[in-house]
Amino acid sequence: MALLSRVGTRLKRLLSRPASVDLARYEALLPRIGELEPELEELSDTELAERAAALRRLGDLRDDSSGARRDTKKARETDFDDMLVEVCALGREAARRALGERAFDVQLLGTMGLLTGHVVQMATGEGKTLAGALAAAGYALQGKRVHLISVNDYLARRDAQWMRPVYDALGVSVGWVEPSSTADERRDAYHREVCYGAVSEIGFDVLRDRLVTSVDELTQPEPQVAIVDEADSVLVDEARVPLVMAGSVDAGVADEEVARIVGRLREGLHYETDPDRRNAWLTAVGASVVEKALGGIDLYGESGADRLAAVNAALHAHALLTRDVDYLVRDGKVQLVNASRGRVAELQRWPDGLQAAVEAKEQLPPSEHGEILDSITVQALIARYPQVAGMTGTAVAVAEQLREFYKLEVAVIPPNTPNIRDDRPHRVFATPRHKLKAIVEEIREVHETGRPILVGTQDVAESEELAEKLRKVGLECVVLNARNDAEEASVIAQAGAHGAITVSTQMAGRGTDIRLGGADGADAERVAELGGLHVIGTARYPSSRLDDQLRGRAGRQGDPGSSVFFASLGDELVLAHAPDIPDGIPSDPDTGEITDAAAHRQINHAQRVAEGVDLEIHRNTWRYTRLIEHQRSELLKYRDEILRTDKATALLRELEPDRCAELAESVGEKTLDRVCREIVLFHLDQLWADHLAFLTEVRETIHLRALAKETPLDEFHRTAIPAFRKIREELEKRSAKTLVEADVTAEGIDLARAGVRRPTSTWTYLVQDNPFDSDAEQALKKVRSTLRKKRS
Repeated sequence: MALLSRVGTRLKRLLSRPASVDLARYEALLPRIGELEPELEELSDTELAERAAALRRLGDLRDDSSGARRDTKKARETDFDDMLVEVCALGREAARRALGERAFDVQLLGTMGLLTGHVVQMATGEGKTLAGALAAAGYALQGKRVHLISVNDYLARRDAQWMRPVYDALGVSVGWVEPSSTADERRDAYHREVCYGAVSEIGFDVLRDRLVTSVDELTQPEPQVAIVDEADSVLVDEARVPLVMAGSVDAGVADEEVARIVGRLREGLHYETDPDRRNAWLTAVGASVVEKALGGIDLYGESGADRLAAVNAALHAHALLTRDVDYLVRDGKVQLVNASRGRVAELQRWPDGLQAAVEAKEQLPPSEHGEILDSITVQALIARYPQVAGMTGTAVAVAEQLREFYKLEVAVIPPNTPNIRDDRPHRVFATPRHKLKAIVEEIREVHETGRPILVGTQDVAESEELAEKLRKVGLECVVLNARNDAEEASVIAQAGAHGAITVSTQMAGRGTDIRLGGADGADAERVAELGGLHVIGTARYPSSRLDDQLRGRAGRQGDPGSSVFFASLGDELVLAHAPDIPDGIPSDPDTGEITDAAAHRQINHAQRVAEGVDLEIHRNTWRYTRLIEHQRSELLKYRDEILRTDKATALLRELEPDRCAELAESVGEKTLDRVCREIVLFHLDQLWADHLAFLTEVRETIHLRALAKETPLDEFHRTAIPAFRKIREELEKRSAKTLVEADVTAEGIDLARAGVRRPTSTWTYLVQDNPFDSDAEQALKKVRSTLRKKRS
């Protein structure tokens, strides 16, 4: 019977979780781990650390024996299993001593899944943070340097500090990087055995290292292992947008006149937008109004070309970017909001024309103008690591993408205690106004019982609008959004307190567990008896995973709880992705609520379309950047040679032997090497930046090739490859010219006077549009736009 039960459980798991890795191998090791527990409890702290250090002497025991003889494979698997048992047993004991937490068996299953290179799915509140730390320690004890990659800076810092006592107990060094870290602090953190950091921060450090002119300036050693927290957010959501590094060139110039003119234009009369709110364009009436206001110029003739670019940027800022949704104005600056995180995107900005247009729209002084220096996709960043694993609460929904883009399989870890959360049916309303009224009433009714309430909103503006509505009916709430994300931990920690009402944007990736009864759990039993935390979604998200992540805030570790989502046929999700609402859907005349199944199907359809759009953006990003990444890889190998050897001097001696001989007598070989290296690296980096700018122009117009029945991607390759091959020839020409013309002294070269000026500061660009739309898709969006206006 026991055998049949196990077979049934495994069969059920495979049928219900088609992407799930079989956990039987790991489950079989749990009794062995338990048997070591009494023995390890008897060890002193020093003896425990010494036992952990013994693992380092076992060397690199990788669970990879393809091509080996059967007996060798079995021996290696046995050794690896022994290592898993030892790591988990030592980790459980270290956590018990350092944190007062004994890891559950399911957490150890998660640890083993990570140590064998899988993405483990563990429900919210099931202890992913500890499982990830034990896995990181396990890799470190095998002599591997680990990056534990998070979705945001707050979680990276919090988890590194929280788990540090566990690492200390096992003799493993740990650090973290964040935007405020200095170069020396970054260098120290990356040389620790385990380093925590947000995907953007680690990615931008990679880009910064690609710009150094001395080996001493490098911050990151060669990567070895990546463990990705909130893996679906990092590897799927964040992967739609490349990480782009820009450098200052000069002060920006904002066209304030254009901003004033465009600010008076009206949608539907002077301009149109597509339903995704990604593109805006002037109508014939709008173009005429703008041309007249600018003195009668022809926007589409040669004389108006410069003003047309400014008009388009200003129109994008006016029509498509909303204050308190896409950005905040704080401390006299425009601060971007990262939509997938609900946080201010530190040190990020839009490409320059658009950034200047938003600053002009808000009547702020222009910031520096810049040029793109380099970029990297999340796929390329993760591909740098020989070993990759990940963890999240919602991996199965993106299992195919994880396999397609990263060759990762998903292991579903069962919860430690059954989930008893009551997920109630979605409620649908005819209009956003009806929906908002119903949400306020739902909050009022639940609040009267004393149950804590967590409300997940879509953006800053919505969270503040709801908070104001609640205050008007006498309900006080705490708001968590991009304005106060520094207070995140304290706000979320109290969200489970008796009678608490918390309104938050983007709960996905917030990372802090909500304990019933508040941070200290004092009222836990009282709140549990009332029914636990009640979660309300004010709209369906563009991804069902985000819905699930919000729901998962209730019902933590077997706690009681409930969830309900509200939606309307006028929500942005529906208008953007399924605006063709069937006629005749009935609604309650008083409340506007719709119970007809057709409305629910429409909203579900809109969400599936949104998921499809995001997947296509991800795929197109990867298709078009794969060639760029290959070219960058080739150039980086050459750059590394220049950086670490005297190859630059040898090159310039060959090109300009007389000048090099002259300088070797006047400034010495050491200075000559440094000067040659700086010259060649500057021109190499500048040529790459020019190449990226050229490819951006090509990419933004490539869909027009479809009109000639050509494949845009093939045409992109045909254009990009010859352009790349010209770089080395141009590099030699520019470098030789600079060496001949520049003033070189014993102190080196005057870069500025030689025209070899590197940026004085760098920042990152946030690019959120999809430049790869087909011509047909653009036309379809215009049709949808008409339907959208009729609906609104």
